[in-house]
Amino acid sequence: MDELTNSGKKPNKIIYINFESFANSHLTQAKSLYEEVKGKIIESGKYYLLFDEIQEVAQWEKAVNSFLVDFDVDIYLTGSNSHLLSSELSTFLAGRYVEIPIYTLSFSEFLDFKQSYSEVSSSQSSLFVEYLRKGGFPVIHTLDYQEETAYQVVRDIYDSVILRDSVQRQKIRDVELLNRVIHYAFDNVGNTFSGKNVADYFKSQQRKIDINTVYNYLQALESAFILYRVSRYDLKGKEILKTQEKFYLADISLLYATMGYRDRLISGVLENLVFLELKRRGYTVHVGKLDQREIDFVAERDGQKIYVQVAYKLESIETVDREFAPLLPITDHYPKFVVTMDDFFKDTIQGVKHMHISDFLFNLQRFRTPDLSP
Repeated sequence: MDELTNSGKKPNKIIYINFESFANSHLTQAKSLYEEVKGKIIESGKYYLLFDEIQEVAQWEKAVNSFLVDFDVDIYLTGSNSHLLSSELSTFLAGRYVEIPIYTLSFSEFLDFKQSYSEVSSSQSSLFVEYLRKGGFPVIHTLDYQEETAYQVVRDIYDSVILRDSVQRQKIRDVELLNRVIHYAFDNVGNTFSGKNVADYFKSQQRKIDINTVYNYLQALESAFILYRVSRYDLKGKEILKTQEKFYLADISLLYATMGYRDRLISGVLENLVFLELKRRGYTVHVGKLDQREIDFVAERDGQKIYVQVAYKLESIETVDREFAPLLPITDHYPKFVVTMDDFFKDTIQGVKHMHISDFLFNLQRFRTPDLSP
């Protein structure tokens, strides 16, 4: 809203409505919203409509479509549920909208926050450790929160999202079972699994759960932007595989806030950071399969690809061989990276580059070309 006024737009031509405010509870039907806005458009010229949490309005797509048909307007919609861009919206507004996904802070944005809100001067690698431990929710980087305080803030966000976007909207009755599925997914970040794996795990714990229920719960968590599903891609067959997917968190702090910091999950957490950075930069991301080997990420954008293997540290020759091996048989000329937290390993092996994860995240955020050479 400030950007519109700063660019010279008249305040009386800007109509802003937040549908989470009780003051606007009478506008949660498409017809009432239409009549409210219609009554405020009293002059000629373009109006700017800003609707926050628009999914709270029943059949809002029809109202938005009518605004575009009946008035000279630019419309900006925000929402915290993936159903915002549903098939209904595609039907009504096909070719007339641009989707802008919003993620938590990238590492580069986190550094900007530290520069703006903190007087502490630290190296990039030490600041990365803080980013690794606290995650990217902007609010916890506006003050110098201790870790436990930061996690409490994240827990409050998590509880709100689970209650509102998963339990209430998806009409989930067994909240305790939902939390168990969440903990399973969080505890397996970076690992492939299926609904059957989850059901078998619960069976071993003397708790039965239907596979369809597992997938419904996972879908609800995707809709609430708690989890992102990543399919596997067979590089030889050039097809998407429908089994053994991976799920990554919307922010790694959700794991710490709900389950505590777990050193044994460090490789999966690092994968999570790389995945989110690739998504921020507009890549379509898959887990790669090449024969019997797995490539953590095959990412494509604008016809260009990059391949990324993520590990904690290259502590032995065996580890080096294991992490570089999946990338070496790939014969195309797209960039290939092994990304770790090693400060001193600098080798490039047969065109596969090693990078410290903080350098990779920072450079991927800054440069638009596939070549991320420092």
